[in-house]
Amino acid sequence: MVACLAEKQATTPQYYPLTLAALVAACNQTSNRDPVVHYDDATVEDALAGLREKALARVVHSRHNRAARHRHVLDEALALDGQELAVLAVLMLRGVQTPGELRARTERMAELPDLADVQAVLDRLAARGEPLVARLERRSGQKEARYTHLLVLAEDEAETPVASSRPAPARPPDQLGALRDEVDRLRHELGELRAELADLRDLRS
Repeated sequence: MVACLAEKQATTPQYYPLTLAALVAACNQTSNRDPVVHYDDATVEDALAGLREKALARVVHSRHNRAARHRHVLDEALALDGQELAVLAVLMLRGVQTPGELRARTERMAELPDLADVQAVLDRLAARGEPLVARLERRSGQKEARYTHLLVLAEDEAETPVASSRPAPARPPDQLGALRDEVDRLRHELGELRAELADLRDLRS
């Protein structure tokens, strides 16, 4: 959701900050999204509240606007320049991607003339004290490495299924670590499959 705010700030500045209705439409658009979602107003409002608690979004009030508007402060909170914000936002909006895909998909948000510029941005984001992106190893048949973001924000929490009230049985620490590794591996593979599906859709369109 915060990525939608960052995207619209760069691509349609005349409508930014966004009203709740505009942000819901931005979240639910079918282009440039993977996965495509269908959030209602209440879900978006809850996610915005979470982002405000994390100091990543603010409400903008104006006597000229009847509806409250919302803006992100992700760049301020994480000390991101325009290129870094664009790359991070597109990773959040489109999932795991190659540098080439990122270059094509950030062209409306920031100036990244060639792949070396994109790679430099990814390297900076990965080298931070708390890395914001991670490089995934190339799998068989892949020509380029892919990258994923490492941010967990309010919208991720909103999508988390409600846990059962029954406490889960305790597991030994070694089993818990193995399960976490397996979940991380499956998430990475799912992200890669989604990216490959997006590539096929782009080729067919």
